[in-house]
Amino acid sequence: MNKTNSKVDQFLNKTKKWREEMDVLRAIMLDCGLNEELKWGKPCYMFDNTNLFILQGFKEFCALLFTNGALLNDAHNILEKPGENTQAARRIPFTGVKQIMEKKGVLKSYIYEAIEVEKAGLKVTFADKTSLVFPEEFQIKLDENPALKSAFETLTPGRQRVYNMYFSAPKQSKTRISRVEQCIPKILDGKGINDR
Repeated sequence: MNKTNSKVDQFLNKTKKWREEMDVLRAIMLDCGLNEELKWGKPCYMFDNTNLFILQGFKEFCALLFTNGALLNDAHNILEKPGENTQAARRIPFTGVKQIMEKKGVLKSYIYEAIEVEKAGLKVTFADKTSLVFPEEFQIKLDENPALKSAFETLTPGRQRVYNMYFSAPKQSKTRISRVEQCIPKILDGKGINDR
């Protein structure tokens, strides 16, 4: 078993919800020979300085996140996408220690498979991020306003994607229009949707 990290100890000592579950998951990760660090405010488990797993706590469950889970076989069909736009990461949610212990053998096999994927140098093939399809309401604004189009094109691809997802999400056209109108000043200022 690899040694524990004092920063992860401190994190777990402050954790009230999912503490027992995270302790059990931590022991499994360390038993698999992984190194642990505290990154992004979460316990992170690495192989050869590459982040492979993150322990996460949510309101309804805790989870073991596989950073490149899309590359795994998932023979037991237990990996889930954290969000509909997620491409690489997959997670296994848990609601109790018993559930973790029942899957301990399967978990270890998935962990070892993720390590082998890393050793093999396999990479997730991401969808083409440059070909965004804009909702009609936003496309009209881009066509009408060259300054807006120019400002949007100078944003980073990530900021463009976030705006596009935000504009595309509503089912009603009036909501999409409202969102576009609300964000035009930020786009013209060269800011992302979450920038201040």
